[in-house]
Amino acid sequence: MHAWPASEVPALPGQGRDLRIHDTATGGPITLDPGPVARIYVCGITPYDATHIGHAATYNAFDLVQRLWLDTKRQVHYVQNVTDVDDPLLERAERDGIDWAALAERETQLFREDMTALRMLPPRQYIGAVEAIPGIVPLVERLRDLGAAYELEGDTYFSVEADPHFGQVSHLDAAAMRLLSAERGGDPDRPGKKNPLDPMLWSAAREGEPSWDGGSLGRGRPGWHIECVAIALDHLGMGFDIQGGGSDLVFPHHEMGASHAQALTGEFPMAKAYVHAGMVALHGEKMSKSKGNLVFVSRLRRDGVDPAAIRLALLAHHYRANWEWTDQVLQDAVTRLGHWRAAVSRPDGPSAEALVDEIREALANDLDAPAALTAVDRWAVAQEQQGGTDTGAPGVVSRAVDALLGVAL
Repeated sequence: MHAWPASEVPALPGQGRDLRIHDTATGGPITLDPGPVARIYVCGITPYDATHIGHAATYNAFDLVQRLWLDTKRQVHYVQNVTDVDDPLLERAERDGIDWAALAERETQLFREDMTALRMLPPRQYIGAVEAIPGIVPLVERLRDLGAAYELEGDTYFSVEADPHFGQVSHLDAAAMRLLSAERGGDPDRPGKKNPLDPMLWSAAREGEPSWDGGSLGRGRPGWHIECVAIALDHLGMGFDIQGGGSDLVFPHHEMGASHAQALTGEFPMAKAYVHAGMVALHGEKMSKSKGNLVFVSRLRRDGVDPAAIRLALLAHHYRANWEWTDQVLQDAVTRLGHWRAAVSRPDGPSAEALVDEIREALANDLDAPAALTAVDRWAVAQEQQGGTDTGAPGVVSRAVDALLGVAL
């Protein structure tokens, strides 16, 4: 599966900063010091509907991570998946009377277009669940052979008790885990499971559903969590720098994925940091496909909204915060974009050296994009009110905002 085209990232004078970021697993900030190649895996979409602002906010956060690492002169090995076969996708395809594969391809292509418009840097590998199946099957068979998986009426389940570190990503108690499992695709009430929390690794073929050769597992399709594990281990290996996604993935997805990988390899942890973006609400409720309270990026673009303004609206909120999308949020971003573009269009201005340092420091401090925006605001106000004599400053500011914040001025 192909990703989307990369926008050029301007090189900046000086040196970038190492990232200090909140790690869900430890509950506090840690300083990441990747090697020459920083490794990050971010969970992708289930393509049964268009990209909404909540998606965009999540991918914007991890785009900032990429940009910060690139500014330190590292390479970035970024991997993202597409869950292009799953229950919600099959249910939507049946509801709309469309082939499930055609629906997945249509919405994945729209996602690519949205990511391109928002100047999100693409992953090095962009892998669909379907194309990953040949690598998933051997992992499930290995888990079974290790005694970490078992069969139930043709389906194969992972035993959470096989990983002594299970629970160390989310730190939830059993009752909370069971509740979230039921809400987020699990089946804790299925009779016969060794533990209600045990997740599906391989679902046996069911009438009317797509299925693939599962070797000794029989025909079927993969579970949600093992999909990401197979892709991450294949392309990044254990101990990669960041496992990322929305905060709704902490449990069960990232918890289960970590346990799958740790049981398979005997190594701990799967990732050095588990990083999660907050949720975006609309009309007081979390924006979600199931509720239908969505603001689509593609629709905003069709309505003539500048993608740079959409990106600034996202950047105005700290990535870990839960916040609400409103017309005022967008209008504020449109106004800010206009001020910034006016400021960098002048032939000279105040020195930009300190501003570049401020942006770098803000992003290195747990991706504090709002602080970075405030710093640029101050420079733009000084440009408007006082001017300056540095003929290179407007260009430096424009390149810094592009390279570090992904906003084209």
